[in-house]
Amino acid sequence: MITLIGEKLARKGSRFLFCGPAEECEDCRFRSTCIGPLEEGRLYRITDVKDRYQKCPVHLGEKVKVIEVEKSNVEALIDAKGAFEGSVISFEFPECDLECSMHDLCFPEGILEGDRCRIVKNLGKPGKQCPGGHELRRVLLKPLNKKMNGSSQ
Repeated sequence: MITLIGEKLARKGSRFLFCGPAEECEDCRFRSTCIGPLEEGRLYRITDVKDRYQKCPVHLGEKVKVIEVEKSNVEALIDAKGAFEGSVISFEFPECDLECSMHDLCFPEGILEGDRCRIVKNLGKPGKQCPGGHELRRVLLKPLNKKMNGSSQ
């Protein structure tokens, strides 16, 4: 996907979480190119940085660069029974209201409830026991293009 990002942030391999457009983006002529392809709440990885600039009042230096991005892999914790490399799952947040050191991996940024994801790598046990008693595995997930229920993302 082609999009735009602040000149200082445009580094191949960098990741960013798209949190939605700024107020100034509402009437911008580059809106469809800049934020059009991005989904709020998604983590993206920059795969290429082009040598083209545009002016933008939102970013430091008032310049944005043209970049190519893809949805980034996301580390997460899932039930050990379904943690098979290469398999496709529907990601579900656990029914848990405990605050623990693994909370961010059980509720990772960049993955939405019901997302269809491929398990890229099983990273093994999390290193700590789940206080809720769940048998978990750390995995690297690649978000795919559609939710398991068939609706588009």
